Amino acid sequence: MLNFSVNVIQTCKSLPKTTENEIIKKQLIRSSSSIGANYIEANNAASKLDFRNKIFVAKKEAAETRYWLRMLSITNNSVNIDSLLGECSQFLFILQKIISSLKATKLKA
Repeated sequence: MLNFSVNVIQTCKSLPKTTENEIIKKQLIRSSSSIGANYIEANNAASKLDFRNKIFVAKKEAAETRYWLRMLSITNNSVNIDSLLGECSQFLFILQKIISSLKATKLKA
């Protein structure tokens, strides 16, 4: 997740400096870096409930990141972010699997 955030930052650095891009870049960097930060916090959680909450926040941040990546792609036709979108979608899938397994575990308990 750290490499993903670094790649997002590198992509943002290469964008033209327009008012619109500056807004998108700030939002994108915040949300993309928050995915990994919340995942790390989840792995150091004090309880199962805390773990679940942090994983859920990480998933929400991944969904927001995907939104901003799409916005970036639409407003900057020359920027290729397919690999970033693919990686972000994988994070969403993985985090959803974790959330689903937590729900299944709760049902069994």
